[in-house]
Amino acid sequence: MLPPAEPTPHSCREALRPVTLTATALALLVAAPLAAQDAADDVGTVVDPQGEPGTPLPEQPGVDTAEDVDALLTVPDPNAGLDAPPAPTGDDGINAAGNREIAFESDIIEYGADSQQVTASGNVVLRSGDRSLRADSVTWNQQTGVITASGRVRFVDENGNQLFSEWIELTDEFEAGAMENLLLALRQGGRLAANRGMRESDGTVSLEEAAYSGCSVITPAGCPRDPSWRITAERVVYNPDNRRIEFSGAFLELFGARILPLPGLTIRTDGGAVSGFLVPDLRFSESNGVEVSGSYYLRFADNRDLTLTTHVYTDAAPMVAGQWRHLTDSGAYQITGYATHSQRISTLTGVSNSAEEFRGYIFANGKFQIAPDWSVTGSIRRTTDRTFLRRYDLSRDDRLRSTVELERVGKNTYFSLAGWATQTLRLDQPQGEVPLALPVLDARWRPDEQILGGQLELQANTLAITRDVGQDTQRAFARAQWDLRRVTGLGQVVTLTGMLRGDVYHSDENYLTSTASYRGNPGWEYRGVALGALDVQWPFVGEAFGGTQVFTPRVQFVATPPIKNLAIPNEDARAIDLEDSNLFALNRFPGYDRVEDGARVTYGFDWALRIPDWEMKTNVGQSYRLDSDRDILPVGTGLSERFSDFVGRTEVRYKDFLKFTHRFRLDKDNLAIRRNEIDATVGSRRTYAEIGYVRLDRDITQVEDLQDREELRGAVRVAFANYWSVFGSGVFNLTNREEDPTLSSDGFDPIRTRLGIAYQDDCLELGVTWRRDYITSGDAERGDTFQFYFSLRNLGFR
Repeated sequence: MLPPAEPTPHSCREALRPVTLTATALALLVAAPLAAQDAADDVGTVVDPQGEPGTPLPEQPGVDTAEDVDALLTVPDPNAGLDAPPAPTGDDGINAAGNREIAFESDIIEYGADSQQVTASGNVVLRSGDRSLRADSVTWNQQTGVITASGRVRFVDENGNQLFSEWIELTDEFEAGAMENLLLALRQGGRLAANRGMRESDGTVSLEEAAYSGCSVITPAGCPRDPSWRITAERVVYNPDNRRIEFSGAFLELFGARILPLPGLTIRTDGGAVSGFLVPDLRFSESNGVEVSGSYYLRFADNRDLTLTTHVYTDAAPMVAGQWRHLTDSGAYQITGYATHSQRISTLTGVSNSAEEFRGYIFANGKFQIAPDWSVTGSIRRTTDRTFLRRYDLSRDDRLRSTVELERVGKNTYFSLAGWATQTLRLDQPQGEVPLALPVLDARWRPDEQILGGQLELQANTLAITRDVGQDTQRAFARAQWDLRRVTGLGQVVTLTGMLRGDVYHSDENYLTSTASYRGNPGWEYRGVALGALDVQWPFVGEAFGGTQVFTPRVQFVATPPIKNLAIPNEDARAIDLEDSNLFALNRFPGYDRVEDGARVTYGFDWALRIPDWEMKTNVGQSYRLDSDRDILPVGTGLSERFSDFVGRTEVRYKDFLKFTHRFRLDKDNLAIRRNEIDATVGSRRTYAEIGYVRLDRDITQVEDLQDREELRGAVRVAFANYWSVFGSGVFNLTNREEDPTLSSDGFDPIRTRLGIAYQDDCLELGVTWRRDYITSGDAERGDTFQFYFSLRNLGFR
């Protein structure tokens, strides 16, 4: 085997394996990297328009005419550092008489008077407009007008595509014709290699005994590698006008093995999708047995497409699915649906019904910009029954939300009119108890002019909640809030806030709400809210540990007159819990229906350190209530007594390699941990480990939204052999019966685990995944699920 033209990088040598190349492949192996060089100096010192004077090509070994498509696709990337020579400004190669002019340079020119044949040899360069040709030798027959080029030929057409060949025939109009043993490097990506080919005058290229791959044939380090997949075909036609490649007699080869015929295959060289069959999926699950799903993709236009899918199971009836996507002038929307005919479980008994019936799911969403400031957003998610999504492994959500919203966003104004509907998928929750929120209106306005030096914001809000079985509530309020922010001469950041709000409520059937503190009084209720607050922050900046640190003490005073909270229904402010994110909030309840009244002082500090590659941040704080305890704050939330619990958060980052976050709440009396939450990620994008842990030990028994929980989540991925990786993850419930009497857990219950192995490079992804579910939900049985998948990225397949 002859050595390549350029030395192999030392880091690649151990990775190379012996490969037998034909002489033609060796010639292309030499020509492709050298084609990046400029034109060689001729006797007149030709200068390439791309840059520096050219360099003579080295001597080339002899070339035979052996036909071997296998080797052609293994040459180094011809696009690496190589662009088509730009056309001279305003020059398309056509002179005033309408004829194409061809300029050429070479080392030697021979003229045969008898044969009327001109032969140029030695670093031949031909140019005409935005086309160019380089070769070792070019012969021009003046009688026939045929130009023949041989020896390391590189032809660049007007579209920027590059043809590498050992022999090519052109007309005197500089149109490429017949070719042998060629490699076509497409400007949009991808390579076509063939034993024979023909380029028509319109740029269409027809190839015989060809192979195509969209994969790179060199690694990021510059090492050669075989493409992970390619398509071989008896005949290939490339049309540059529509950027499509049509195959006849095509087969897909994966790692050199022919695995799948691809009749009627057509692909786009720019990576865009075309109509055709997608790669099928294979899966096995306890609920459905073996599953094979296949899809057909229909592209009606660049802004509209449809995907039709059939799922076939060994232990269940077939299922069909479809997805329609449409990009319009004013927005975009999509509609996805699934449908089958099978037994389903009873919501009341949890037992399968004997009769088969229609089961399905629809998901549609979209957004439309109807005016510069106005938009409409909508989403619909509905299913026929509560276990359909989980049984067919479409989603693990326990509720489906549907919404519609009309929204206006102006410079100083905001308006939203929305509605929300929720479908519960929990087997133990009646649908009639799930609220419908319609309408939900929110309007805000900030005047340009400052009021007393501060910013004023006005808000109006209404909400109507109805239930088939349960409490109905209607609410409206108006709010005015004024904020004044100043920085003193000593650097303190002082914020003064004043807020006034008036509320009107109406509710009925309040007794149907199980938690008494959420009910409020039936009928009409009115409430006024006033709030004043002073917030002072004083940042100190200095050097530390070779970096910069910022230490910011903070004190806040908030005062609110007594409010008749318990007379008002509570629909949106239920899950209160003291944490670092709401420590300094004006109202530490999450919604509008409850307002924390009385007077309190909150104090704490933020500290941040930034040094090269490292960043650390932490904050700690506590609050003190000046008046008596509040009945609206349940014991265990950390807010029910005069002194609150301590809360804080710590973050540590190291480059993109390490991220660690810890959130905590400590009991004010004995420093017992009431909230302990850890999220950590370490590693690179390819090899990493993640862990998440949360424990809520609040001892709140009378409120269903605030139960104790303990959970562990973990995930790991290890990359090896350049493109392979193994991965695993798991979710574990660590809650025991002492923490939540409603559970039967012993303190370690796996919920879901997953293991897999995958291969992923620039254009191929494949793998196998094993997942085990430990919880049975209706006809979604606990057990094992195996999924096999692969995706050819540069073929438009998912």
